[in-house]
Amino acid sequence: MKQGPGGLYAAPSILWLSVFFVAPLLIIVAYSFLTQGQRGGVEWKPTLDAYKAIANPTFLTVTVNTIVVALGATLVTILIALPCGYHMARSKRQNLLLLLVIIPFWTNFLIRIYAWIAILGNEGFLNDLLRFLGLTDEPLRFLYNRWAVGLVLVYTYLPYAILPLFSTIDKFDFSLLEAARDLGATKLKAITRVLLPNIRGGVFTAFLFTFIPIFGAYAVPLLVGGTESYMLGNLIADELTKSRNWPLAAAISLVITLVTTVGVMLLLRAGGTATLGSGGAGTKEPEEGAALPAQSVASAEGEPA
Repeated sequence: MKQGPGGLYAAPSILWLSVFFVAPLLIIVAYSFLTQGQRGGVEWKPTLDAYKAIANPTFLTVTVNTIVVALGATLVTILIALPCGYHMARSKRQNLLLLLVIIPFWTNFLIRIYAWIAILGNEGFLNDLLRFLGLTDEPLRFLYNRWAVGLVLVYTYLPYAILPLFSTIDKFDFSLLEAARDLGATKLKAITRVLLPNIRGGVFTAFLFTFIPIFGAYAVPLLVGGTESYMLGNLIADELTKSRNWPLAAAISLVITLVTTVGVMLLLRAGGTATLGSGGAGTKEPEEGAALPAQSVASAEGEPA
């Protein structure tokens, strides 16, 4: 049987992944098992010292703080992105709203962070406004804490959650919500029992698109965070530039990569199972399937169709 040119077509992507993903990952794996050099770098002596150092209580504290900040910021981002995506999907001005969501990407990432510093700083816009209104005489500390880090992270990665949610909700058959209301469901129950189960795939995608970059964030906690908002990205950078302990930095990076990969695989599996379990009731179907949505809504409400 004559084989097609599929392998030739796939060669550029395979080469790209090999050079920019597999090779760096192999370097990190190799460095994590080597000995720290006296003046930085590594010595080619195999050891497990880097992985033993990970058991340090300081590392565990930073890990817990990173997980708390990342999960909290991700959940808040999705809670804000859900109504935004829903409104965009129902709006007649989708192109304009999409443009407004994408506009922040046109500005440099660091400029956006420093803009928040100008807003939240002791002499920033927010404190000036509070003093002008007579609500305070001394500047309030809005910066250099965990809340400032969470706020800027939510702002930074909100578009990454809005776009997949909008794409999923836009394909949803909104007649299902009307059918649910006709069957006696309240607005809240129609959303929780009909809309959310059918856009679960978009929710999982939004979670992955926001949690993964937030989990490895470096610039935001460095610029607007304090000692209580120290995250793993900052720890890795300090080990590379200050302590110059490259094996430990590589070991931390490898552990993060493995944990993140396992979490992503579990979420993707759960998301795929949820999508299959939904039976596609929320997607827009041809006219001959018009009886199916009402039946699925009735089943969700526990009533006969």
